[in-house]
Amino acid sequence: MIRHIVFNSALAAALLWGPAAQAEPDAKALYRAHCAECHAETRLGGTGPALIPQTLRRMYGPALTEVIAHGRVATQMPGFAEVLSPPEIAALAAWLETPPEHVPAWDEAAIAATLALREDYTPAEAPVFDADPLNITLVVEIGDHHVSVLDGDTFAVLDRFETPFAVHGGPKFSPDGRFVYIMSRDGWVQKYDIWSLSEVGRVRAGLNSRNIAISRDGKWLAVANYLPMTLSILDAATLAPQKTIAIKGRDGTPSRVSAVYQAPPRDSFVLALKDIPEVWEISTAENPPHTGWVHDTRVEGPPEITRRFPVRKMKVDHILDDFFFDQSYEHVIGASRATETAQVIDLTYGHKVAEIDLPGMPHLGSGITWERGGTRIMATPHLKEGVISFIDMTTWQTVKRLETLGPGFFMRSHETSPYVWADVFFGPNRDAMHVIDKQSLEIVRTLRPVPGATLAHVEFTRDGRYALVSLWEDDGAVIVYDAATLEEVTRLPMRKPSGKYNVYNKITFAEGTSH
Repeated sequence: MIRHIVFNSALAAALLWGPAAQAEPDAKALYRAHCAECHAETRLGGTGPALIPQTLRRMYGPALTEVIAHGRVATQMPGFAEVLSPPEIAALAAWLETPPEHVPAWDEAAIAATLALREDYTPAEAPVFDADPLNITLVVEIGDHHVSVLDGDTFAVLDRFETPFAVHGGPKFSPDGRFVYIMSRDGWVQKYDIWSLSEVGRVRAGLNSRNIAISRDGKWLAVANYLPMTLSILDAATLAPQKTIAIKGRDGTPSRVSAVYQAPPRDSFVLALKDIPEVWEISTAENPPHTGWVHDTRVEGPPEITRRFPVRKMKVDHILDDFFFDQSYEHVIGASRATETAQVIDLTYGHKVAEIDLPGMPHLGSGITWERGGTRIMATPHLKEGVISFIDMTTWQTVKRLETLGPGFFMRSHETSPYVWADVFFGPNRDAMHVIDKQSLEIVRTLRPVPGATLAHVEFTRDGRYALVSLWEDDGAVIVYDAATLEEVTRLPMRKPSGKYNVYNKITFAEGTSH
């Protein structure tokens, strides 16, 4: 006769792991003993990434308990299954998903203390390769935290270098295309010299960061931070911190920075703010304006810095999470999670001039524009529904909503191409890539090179002859298509390639790419 016994998880732990397992595991002590050496006592990161909720939610891959138990492939993270019991692992994972008890003020001094320049870096007088330096394409490989440097003509890999953990947001290039700046979710900013194929150095500009932008003249880098709630300004040449700007609304409410953008014709940065209904513009001009701008009142620091980067605060109807700019940077279109519309803000006058009917949470950061029928069209995918919206940028009216196979994330084109490429990033049809005619606004072909595998993010070569598509899998590839015939040309094996960034397209702010 077989007797079945039902018992609770606490009793199971006691039977499996002995009397010690009955006591509640001390997660803090476990962290200090096994994690702090790499991730720091503060949990804000050291040689390993920050272990705080903001960072953990963005990490790709298995559950946190699985990572603690078995480690993480292609990283230095070991497994602790033979050292810690399942209850201890569960307690440690639960504790890591709570906010840290103390977050230090991450000011200029704290940033400066992290600055590390490569002693072996030697700047080259000319590119050390024969490829067109403006047709270089960088591929971010999130599978093992590297970037591949591609020759845009032959697609040869010129270099493959390690990045900080969990790169987030698009890399930004110096105006001449020589240097690229790459940011991680942990706030590390890495500078790489494309001509020399060498890292220059890195610095930690924030603790949990969103993206970076570079000023029109290439002198300043702005880092948008969730933690702390600041915008960090770095000297692009040296990576040395110049200023941290606390983000507080007119009523004193602090806010995270959703994103920072360069507005080249305006010689400024524009900020999307997560927690307050305001849009900020920060001047990067040599002689910044005075009327309508708030200047720094601090007395410490050199005058040329304390007077620099004045802020202009524009009140809007709702908190705007995502931005798109017209080609002239006279208008910014902002989407809000609170409404089914987007707001059009005139940056010259600082107020709303129109609303756009955009339900389904548009991903304006991936929006693109082109000329159609004598007017300029903007297109944006929707994150909550299988729809692409096309907007007339003269009237701000919806021209068409095109149904797709599912919600998409990225759209790309090129000024020489008759097509728009749009992925289907979410859902069962994530293996599809729609190719859409710019004039008819109809899908002309749907590419599915690898059934079941995620296909995403397109980038074009400088001349627009080729379209590079990410097979977004750990054992993935960059698939190169002939942009005219839509036929596959070659595949380049990659470790979960995500974004791809062509130097020329980015430094010229080409109409077919995001800004």
